[in-house]
Amino acid sequence: MAEFIKIYPDKPSEAAIAKVVKVLQNGGLVIYPTDTVYGLGCDITNSRALEKIARIKGVKLEKANFSFICHDLSNLSDYVRQINTSTFKILKRALPGPYTFILPGNNSLPKEFKKKTTVGIRVPDNNIILEIVRQLGNPVVSTSIRDEDDVIEYTTDPELIFEKWQNIVDLVIDGGYGDNVGSTIIDLSEHEPVIVREGKGDIDIL
Repeated sequence: MAEFIKIYPDKPSEAAIAKVVKVLQNGGLVIYPTDTVYGLGCDITNSRALEKIARIKGVKLEKANFSFICHDLSNLSDYVRQINTSTFKILKRALPGPYTFILPGNNSLPKEFKKKTTVGIRVPDNNIILEIVRQLGNPVVSTSIRDEDDVIEYTTDPELIFEKWQNIVDLVIDGGYGDNVGSTIIDLSEHEPVIVREGKGDIDIL
């Protein structure tokens, strides 16, 4: 059964964050708060954990559209081809914030994502997940726990999330009530920005 831990977003406990990081390093799956809906994620470097998430979501791993949660923009070049100045300015304006940006992937993507030409990058405005990623030292591969046909309330209340996921994942973080609106997805992989999905993030940043 999963562990259920409370972490306060305004001042995340270092010991609690370290516990989450250890679970991720050991190949565990974690549910955590973001600035939109709660997310399900694992360490980007752990193949078995990536396979598990793909199975839960019912998709083939190489075809999955998971996003990478980064602590900031400093390690973008690890996974993203060189981007132009105007694209970088949009990212600087919008992040951290409720956006997923689709960017051109480079040859250093983990082997599971080698066939993908683009990658979704998230830097959520939430201290808990940002601190986890910072201490982990590499991105968390992330997907939303929300299913379109689910009752909306369960995805915002950490206790209800725990009830539903306790036998599927290794740890659930209670970081307070979540949102039930997803991130705004913007494709910046071509010359002009394309809004793929309008969500919580304001499209006026473009």
